[in-house]
Amino acid sequence: MSEQSPEMRETAARICRDYLHGVWKHVTADNIILKRISGGLSNWLYNVQLPEGTVPIRGEPRQVLLRIYGQVHGERALEGLITESVIFTLLSERRLGPKLHGIFPGGRIEEYIPARPLLTKELADPVLSSMIAEKMAQIHSMQVPISKEPTWLWNTMAKWLDTTTNILENVENLDPRQAENANVLKSIDLVHEISWFKSFVKQQKHPVVFCHNDMQEGNILLRQNTRKSELVLIDFEYCSYNYRGFDVANHFVEWQYDYTEAEYPFYRERGDAGPSKEQKLTFIKSYLKTMGKQGPAEEQRMLAEIKMFSLASHLFWGLWSIVNAKLSQIPFGYWDYAVSRLKNYQYLKEKILVSGPIFPDGGVKRKTTQTD
Repeated sequence: MSEQSPEMRETAARICRDYLHGVWKHVTADNIILKRISGGLSNWLYNVQLPEGTVPIRGEPRQVLLRIYGQVHGERALEGLITESVIFTLLSERRLGPKLHGIFPGGRIEEYIPARPLLTKELADPVLSSMIAEKMAQIHSMQVPISKEPTWLWNTMAKWLDTTTNILENVENLDPRQAENANVLKSIDLVHEISWFKSFVKQQKHPVVFCHNDMQEGNILLRQNTRKSELVLIDFEYCSYNYRGFDVANHFVEWQYDYTEAEYPFYRERGDAGPSKEQKLTFIKSYLKTMGKQGPAEEQRMLAEIKMFSLASHLFWGLWSIVNAKLSQIPFGYWDYAVSRLKNYQYLKEKILVSGPIFPDGGVKRKTTQTD
């Protein structure tokens, strides 16, 4: 799969000839510019450029992103790949994600975007925050031909819980710091917490929309070399129908985590960097304006949803982090991150339980289960 491999260069040239138009019809393995961007177990990414001195004749792109899928095992993995392709296509058509230039057996050709991801601190910029709110509202207003039931959140947490339980029951050979983190996590009854939170959510009906589910700064690109600021969303791995409140709350929780730290644990928690009520309302008003649902009642409803589903964000990514502490090869402080997220979950839960109803109509009572 190396960019120097004659076979890979021939494959890239052939795919571009077949699926692109204009001068791309004449590229060869010898004259294309091919650069490997990254590659893991699931995808290989390449930047493919027209030969030097070649001039586009009909508005065709000068360069593209070639994505080649890794091996797909099992029916569920294939189903996930098909779903992601449908979602990517729809987002491309609505200009919410990179443009799709072609889909072929084994991969796709995407727009290559000269852009940079936002910095964590930029999420609080009022102009950028309003733009993010508009993008989120545009995604939430989409009709996508997949299941409309909000089961993704519960099914994913249930799947991760099984893995997490097994990991925590078989922890060994950890250094002292990680062993201490593992003991903290063992002390949390995750089965009970998920059950409690599910009953908490089910007490009322909440808006269900098509969600991105991971709108953190690394997945929000700011286009470079353009006259006006323009954002592009990437990484649709977690897209699904879900509770509206999760997407908004999860985005706000990400204000508090910076993933650019060069030293272990490779992230920094910024506990005091969460949005103020005014910052939340700025975002909400831009969101509701885009959705055509403005009004104080809806604003208060969304503020309540954010409070409730901030719990879901911490619980969800806490489980994710325990799973990855065992399975991922990426250098990251997964054990530390899991403790951070689940401690924040416990802190917020206690605040909610002592504060009384959080919805404007009284909705959620102080004690929501007999076991609490």
